Amino acid sequence: MKSIFVRQLQADTDLFDQPFLLAEVIQRETKDGRSFLLFTLADATGQVSGVFWSVPAHVVESCLPGRVVLVTGKVRLYNGRLQVAAVDLQPYQPDSMADYTTCSQRDRDEMADELRSVVANLREPLDRLVSAVLLEPTFLRRFVDAPAATTMHHAYVGGLLQHVLSMVSIGRLVAGHYPLVDQDLLYAGILLHDVGKVFAYQPSPSFPITDTERLIGHVARGAIVVQNAAAAIDGFPDELLQQLLHLVVSHQGTLEWGSPVLPRTLEAVILHQLDLLDSRVQGFLDHVLAEPGESSWSSRSPMFGIELMRKPSPSNG
Repeated sequence: MKSIFVRQLQADTDLFDQPFLLAEVIQRETKDGRSFLLFTLADATGQVSGVFWSVPAHVVESCLPGRVVLVTGKVRLYNGRLQVAAVDLQPYQPDSMADYTTCSQRDRDEMADELRSVVANLREPLDRLVSAVLLEPTFLRRFVDAPAATTMHHAYVGGLLQHVLSMVSIGRLVAGHYPLVDQDLLYAGILLHDVGKVFAYQPSPSFPITDTERLIGHVARGAIVVQNAAAAIDGFPDELLQQLLHLVVSHQGTLEWGSPVLPRTLEAVILHQLDLLDSRVQGFLDHVLAEPGESSWSSRSPMFGIELMRKPSPSNG
């Protein structure tokens, strides 16, 4: 039975067989050859780092990411941040995963209603295509529950839809600021750009990557979904489909980041920048808000590769 959550942890808190999700784990060796683990514990309220020195071999074998473990140890301050110094980690099977699953702070049913409204305001035939993809009941449930990533940003249940709707809101400001923007095309591209991510992650607390994501990738998978949906709509314009597909396949922005082509239209350039902005800002917020404690600086962010300022230091005025 879980009786303490990450947000409740304080320095000098003793833990005895307290269950947490093992979000990440890395095995290392000291200079004299002793094994130790660096890990991240998580639950519905946040994450905290940890270390297990001189870890027994049987513990190493049983401690896999995505599993819930019983943690025995002590919470301490390390470089100004909370860290769990474990002396035992044991596998545990909870009756429910609700305490270990992080969800979007936005209500998912409300987000689904907002999605329906955005789709309904698209012009023909974009509204029919987007509706056929996203609002099909079985697919919609998966889309509403999907994360946008595993660690970097929006890495929680409902994260993908939160990301998409945030981009739509920012996109309205940008589309109204610049001339020549096909606003409906841009919004349709925003709604569909990450549709392949529904197939990228398994529905469990640590969101393991699927074979589909490894073999095909969410960009290509999303383009296939859009292509098939358009083929089922009699007379869907070829030129419009080409423009929409370009938004999907170029949204990562660079070849190195996974786009097979670079953005070559005004809407594609804007879509990539909206995706980058929302993912970076939310990635910052997700990281600094997930950690317990009062430190002015976060741990090293996997997105930015550096520590982030959680709040201004009093000495800086």
